[in-house]
Amino acid sequence: MPATPPRRRWPWRGRQLSDGTRLYWWREFLGVYLFYNVYSWSRGRATGSATRAWENAQTIIDWERALGIYHELSIQRLVMSIRPLIIGLNYFYGVFHFVVTIGVIVYLYRKCSDDYPFWRNVFAFLCALALVGYLLFPLMPPRLLDSYALNWDLQFRFKDALELFPNAWSFTTGPVKHVGNPYAAMPSLHFGWSLYCALALYPHVRSRLMKRLTIAYPCLMLLAIVATGNHFILDAVGGALAVGLAYGLARAVTRAGNVPGRTQKAALRPVVA
Repeated sequence: MPATPPRRRWPWRGRQLSDGTRLYWWREFLGVYLFYNVYSWSRGRATGSATRAWENAQTIIDWERALGIYHELSIQRLVMSIRPLIIGLNYFYGVFHFVVTIGVIVYLYRKCSDDYPFWRNVFAFLCALALVGYLLFPLMPPRLLDSYALNWDLQFRFKDALELFPNAWSFTTGPVKHVGNPYAAMPSLHFGWSLYCALALYPHVRSRLMKRLTIAYPCLMLLAIVATGNHFILDAVGGALAVGLAYGLARAVTRAGNVPGRTQKAALRPVVA
């Protein structure tokens, strides 16, 4: 009697988690796509006044001076003296932010499905919290400070690395010019997303090299956001705090799959997938 051929698993059948919840890639894709478009639209319209954003930048600088961490200009000048490094950081800042984040989300769905619902919710809360920050605390990035300064005595000497060196895109041309928010700097989602990726991916990588690269990713992103003149160091601190708060909120609402610190019995109660 011929062997029965294995039953083909059609993509739309979804992925079943260990607790019985079923995920469908097309529904997840549609949900993330719609959420991110709403986030992008809201972010572009959360622009505060230039005066308030400039004043908030002065506040950040005063805080950093009091903490002894106001070193952004020294870091930028050092990195800009090494042309290949600043060009590499330009591309890193503009490309890796999206590519790595999308790659981690897809990887979690395909390879670590039980962890995917929790980290998807962390991502959603992180973006929502960032919007709150942009609305309440519009912040002018270092690269724009001198364009708004009233006189030479108020010049900070920061440069816009994306305009001075080759890069993949620009704030003044293309689609970013029309949808971007120049004062959406606190918290830094570039750093927040990189930390999110490292936290989500680290438990699942096995080789020592991959673990080191995972840890290095947010560290390199911190260097990139400062050296290119797009963020203060405290913006990264704000991004890290947003990740921590998003993590706690996701633990409170996620019920499907694996949720850190929760027993399997509690995770079986279907409230939010």
